[in-house]
Amino acid sequence: MSLSPAVTTLCENSTEVFLDAAKLLLTYADNILRYPNVEKYRSIRIGNPTFSTKLLPIKGAVECLFEMGFEEAETHLVFPKAASVEQLRLVRESIAAERDERLKGGCSVPPAAQQVASVQQSPTAAVPTAAPATTPPAGASGQPAEFSAQQPSSLESSMGFFLILQSNFQHVLQYESPELQQKARSVIPHQELADAAERGLKQAREADPGCKLGAEDFLVLELLRWFKLDFFSWVDSLPCSRCGGPTQNAGSLSPSSDDLHWGAQRVENHFCQPCQLSTRFPRYNNPEKLLQTRRGRCGEWANCFTLCCRAMGLEARYIWDSTDHVWTEVYSTAQRRWLHCDSCENTCDKPLLYEVGWGKKLAYILAFSKDQVVDVTWRYSCKHTEVLSRRTRVQEAWLLHAIDGLNASRQQPLSSDRKKELTQRLLVELVEFISPKKPKPGELGGRNSGSLAWRAARGETGAQASTQAAGFVFSPTETEKENRLLHVRYSATKDQYCRVSNSNETIPRWDGCVWTTESVFRKEEHDWNMVYIARTEGSSVGRVSWKFDFAPAGMTIRSVSIKVSSETFHSGKVRWHIQAGHKSQDVPGDGTLQELPDLRGSSDLLVAAELSGGDGDSSWQHAQLFRQSFKGEEESSFEVIISLQEDS
Repeated sequence: MSLSPAVTTLCENSTEVFLDAAKLLLTYADNILRYPNVEKYRSIRIGNPTFSTKLLPIKGAVECLFEMGFEEAETHLVFPKAASVEQLRLVRESIAAERDERLKGGCSVPPAAQQVASVQQSPTAAVPTAAPATTPPAGASGQPAEFSAQQPSSLESSMGFFLILQSNFQHVLQYESPELQQKARSVIPHQELADAAERGLKQAREADPGCKLGAEDFLVLELLRWFKLDFFSWVDSLPCSRCGGPTQNAGSLSPSSDDLHWGAQRVENHFCQPCQLSTRFPRYNNPEKLLQTRRGRCGEWANCFTLCCRAMGLEARYIWDSTDHVWTEVYSTAQRRWLHCDSCENTCDKPLLYEVGWGKKLAYILAFSKDQVVDVTWRYSCKHTEVLSRRTRVQEAWLLHAIDGLNASRQQPLSSDRKKELTQRLLVELVEFISPKKPKPGELGGRNSGSLAWRAARGETGAQASTQAAGFVFSPTETEKENRLLHVRYSATKDQYCRVSNSNETIPRWDGCVWTTESVFRKEEHDWNMVYIARTEGSSVGRVSWKFDFAPAGMTIRSVSIKVSSETFHSGKVRWHIQAGHKSQDVPGDGTLQELPDLRGSSDLLVAAELSGGDGDSSWQHAQLFRQSFKGEEESSFEVIISLQEDS
């Protein structure tokens, strides 16, 4: 059976999202087929919570209703008496066949981390309208007509998109509650974070007297680290509430009145097969509740983290991505720009991470603050032409008009000075968006949060790029040339490089100074309080390298001492290899500082690690670099000390 355009679009959703939407669509269709003369089954109120939260935001769902024959009325979608029942039946059978195929295949993809369905919708939304879709009539022979190849009408897309804009814009007002901000501050070690931020600023200014950063910039970094390492936890599936063993996501359960009170219109059923017991996982949307539960997927993470930013006095906004992710942006007063902050990844100012590192096909990314909605898509892409070709849900002029209307309404009570400030910031952003930026080293890796199955299903493992040339090269600075010394070390617990020989300059993230990476990532085990670098799940080999080049400075190696550390389990293997000019050798990863002979006179140095082997499903964990305990004494996991000489 060939699928209609609308059903084809619906099938592009993940299995979990598809099955939930299909269940509702089939219910609407079956009610009409069973009770064709009962009027209540032939109309759907647009403001109905089930419809507005579980179908409107789902790609292709409303289009399916229009293909069935529903038409728009003022407050309802109506199935007219003159509409073709055979047409409705044909669409219904297409959806049912796809549902049965997915269920038969046993494919179960965990749900999207942030469904717009979890956001309370306003039933009184003034949705821009367009001409209603038309349904092809039945053929003269009584057989169902062929599906039209026409593009879906703009009505349902505009209506759904406007509700997304409106609901998110309303939702962020929760973060402004003084009582809620106080509750957030009561769980945040704000003084400890502020002190750490001041120390970070002091170190930065000592290393670079011309440093333009402010204390708030370092507070953002400390808040991200605390939120990721100490406060919030990721949920793939909850342990069984009886035996504590693993569970599997087995669909949805009905929300209780308490669930609904806290915005959890969706409750996942995490089922334990040995116990035959369900553990409920309500997908709470209320940030106050999330301060208590402290767990979830990226929807919960971004929701709660944005509140914490506001509670700390940071100007923050909630970022919604139509390709199913959410995060936060924080305004840097010192830098006069918005900083990308992903609490799930403990990442700051790496906006190309999703498109370049995760392989996302971006379309719409919108920022929501208490005062303003901004289309920030272009900050997150270096492929503007490709992105523009995918922006087909609504017309660009319509989107601009809708955003302007929402902003004008929200900003009406603001002072003229505040309005001027918002306008100036927006102009700065628009100028920033004109020229696409090139990826930075920290934006090249795949996603770290979530299970492999979940990341792979979303296409966010970064595995599409087998070898990623991060391209960072250590070359001597003027200070290092003068002192004839290049000394760098990396701390796994801090996830930070320190360039000792350049006034203790610090560079964040393990991949911030690498030359190439292939199928490796940084793993944090919070249950064991351990951190290490391992190859990505599902890969047989992982590689990472660091490059030093002294030729541009007119210098060569006089002597080299190196410290590398690695651990293996079962049949896991790690090979450390050193290449300098035509000379090469393997070195042990025993964590001791050792001098390497016979490298004198070389103008470059490459330090490389290869991870392989291991047993069973956890084989990727059986070869590790830089394994350290968060609770142990802080020490370098990787250190290179190079004495230099003039090139003769």
